Amino acid sequence: MSRIKIENGRIVDPANGIDAIGSLYISGGKIVAVGAALADFDAEQTIDAAGQVVCPGFVDLSVRLREPGQTQKGNIQSETRAALAAGVTSLCLPPDTKPCIDTPAVVEYIKDKAEQAGYSQVYSIGALTQRLDGNELSTMFALKQAGCIAVGNASAPLGNLLILRRAMEYASSHDLLLMFRANEASLSGKGCAHEGAVASRYGLPGIPEAAESIALAQCLELAELTGCRVHFSQISCKQSVIKIQQAKKYGLNVTADVAIHQLHLTENDIEPFDSNYHVMPPLRATIDRQYLREALANGTVDAICSDHQPHDLDAKLGAFPETESGVAALETLLPLTLALTGQHRIGLAQALAGLTCNPARIMGLAAGKLAIGANADVCIFDPALVWRVERPAWLSAGCNTPYWGRELIGRVTHTLQGGRVAYRLQQPAATDRA
Repeated sequence: MSRIKIENGRIVDPANGIDAIGSLYISGGKIVAVGAALADFDAEQTIDAAGQVVCPGFVDLSVRLREPGQTQKGNIQSETRAALAAGVTSLCLPPDTKPCIDTPAVVEYIKDKAEQAGYSQVYSIGALTQRLDGNELSTMFALKQAGCIAVGNASAPLGNLLILRRAMEYASSHDLLLMFRANEASLSGKGCAHEGAVASRYGLPGIPEAAESIALAQCLELAELTGCRVHFSQISCKQSVIKIQQAKKYGLNVTADVAIHQLHLTENDIEPFDSNYHVMPPLRATIDRQYLREALANGTVDAICSDHQPHDLDAKLGAFPETESGVAALETLLPLTLALTGQHRIGLAQALAGLTCNPARIMGLAAGKLAIGANADVCIFDPALVWRVERPAWLSAGCNTPYWGRELIGRVTHTLQGGRVAYRLQQPAATDRA
């Protein structure tokens, strides 16, 4: 591992309250100095970050890699390359692989494939129930010993509340975080869009907010009963924000994240014949987006994730309700996050905290900060670089994004993982800067 000096950049480290022009020194894969100059540091490589931001590598709480089981949509090699291009140096893999992550053997397989891809910081979330069938609890302790850092059932429903209670008791007894995707399946049914004017106009089956908020309220009651640490994944609506805010006020040990597209798109953006807008939970009303943004600003929502779900062409063909939900979102994560800054009282440091130290804290990872002695996971990005979302520069195998042809501002130029320059953007012309 080489000695690297990153100079002249704006160092922003929310975990340590740093926001200043300076240099970052890396040796042996570790950070050895931040800000202050090291006179005797003999750099083998120098990166000039003038006009750019130097921050911790991003920690993404929900990234589907499509391996094992769905390699027609992507694989660990392709999607970790996209992650590095997005500045993501640590990612959490939901358990809905095929086979799902319900045995130590699957965890080991994912570890091996990630090592082969040169991206070791893939953290598996173990299945809450066997085969994600919602009935029989998984062997959570064995999954934890194999390396799972949390448990969850992804978007698969649980059989009943007693199963959820027993799962929470089991997880709590082994100090495992439970990641919960709130959805009452009997209410959401086969819906594909927010239950509102847009769904009615286009004749799309609707999903009410109550499908999420009722399931979330039930989980909160059981969290208080069992003492289980719960993280609510990808919340989408006003009522969920209000309930989480109240729970935190009264001392419940809960956290929440929101997918980046929910902070920008609403039901009004849906084009009924474009399945790239088919996501779960569905794009909600404008007031829901407003509450989500305010929740990020006031700390009710702790983190932002990509909820990256690459799909092949076949998965997105057909009538809107018949297509598979999800967007390929890694490579648009940074510019869409930067677009929030300056709005709704969200500053740059706070926005970056939602991508770095906050998700790392939730998952108990030694990541998301530029501390001396920490692993040198670093993202360098140009906040003024204008680029167009086009296929030739797209690294994910999934081409399902609603942002095709859009101009976005802000792009990663370098990603360092463990002190190694794992990604470098070919330098654009000066005219490409905003």
